[in-house]
Amino acid sequence: MSQSNSLDKAREIITEADAEMAALFVKRMRAVQICYEHKSRLGLPILDREREKAEVERSAALIGDEVLRGYYVDFLKHAISLSGAYQARMQSGLRVAYSGVEGAFAHIAAGRIFPQSEKVSCIGFRDAYDAVLSGASDVAVLPVENSYAGIVSQVIDLIFDGELFINGIYEMEIRQNLLGVPGASAEDIRKVISHPQALAQCREYILGKGFQTQEASNTAVAAREVAAANDPSLGAIASRETAQLYGLQILEEDIHTDRGNTTRFAVLSGIRAESPLMDRSILLFTVRNKAGSLAEAIAIIGKYGYNMTSLHSMPLKRHPWEYYFYTEVDGTFESEKGRKMLEELKVVCERLRVAGTFAARAAV
Repeated sequence: MSQSNSLDKAREIITEADAEMAALFVKRMRAVQICYEHKSRLGLPILDREREKAEVERSAALIGDEVLRGYYVDFLKHAISLSGAYQARMQSGLRVAYSGVEGAFAHIAAGRIFPQSEKVSCIGFRDAYDAVLSGASDVAVLPVENSYAGIVSQVIDLIFDGELFINGIYEMEIRQNLLGVPGASAEDIRKVISHPQALAQCREYILGKGFQTQEASNTAVAAREVAAANDPSLGAIASRETAQLYGLQILEEDIHTDRGNTTRFAVLSGIRAESPLMDRSILLFTVRNKAGSLAEAIAIIGKYGYNMTSLHSMPLKRHPWEYYFYTEVDGTFESEKGRKMLEELKVVCERLRVAGTFAARAAV
């Protein structure tokens, strides 16, 4: 075969391969669309780093040529990037409720988890929760725990009494700053305004400065109040993003006590998600009012090989001096042993709810 014929033949093969790849590309992106529709119903984020890594490793192993394998990995990564961009385009219609106003930490978390979504501001935790129940929003992003101030009881109460499921918990580093109006200094401040959790996170700093405190529904609302008052003696405790949003200046940075200050935000949806990558479950339960009931419930969980990573007692608001329990457990309950464990728990628990599953240690 002449060189000219060889070149023509090679070009024919490339043209044929490109046509096949075009058809496969459309097929792949249609499947990506189905994946996104599933994620949007459950309130799952677009990015799934662990799955993407596993998919690249699995597919790369199909290429025997070591040199070509490296190029194929780059090809796959680009295809995955395009899939993410396509899903982000579709996500523009997803409505995500959060508590507070623009600039609140929940708003920032919602933007990182669902970057292309429509963020819906709600007055309080219940309003954001109810927005999903009513269909006004698709999912809600709410704080459930801070590494320094502890459990956000109002949100856990909503999950205990309500119908929504946790389909993701994401850790976000919280950096609290002292904000003031332009021209003010830290020495001018006499009173600080912020959310109770933020005030608790900065308690030592506040005491050291001798500031008076005033609670606000969230940190961004506090910043907005300070900006509106235009009083150099009034400060807000909030994020850097909030300072920029409301035209305030940062007087002192990182004033929180715990330098590892982290808040866990839950994604709440009306549908409970199931995924092999979700390796931790949430149980909410009450035990019968008799000696040893809690110990018995804990023993049943351990009997089936489940490790409790946390356990919190929460007061039942309508029953003074009675409590329910929130626990996170390694593993899920779709297996035979999981179903048996839940059946045994029902014997000692007056109320029992599997409130969701999530991937442990996900960060935004």
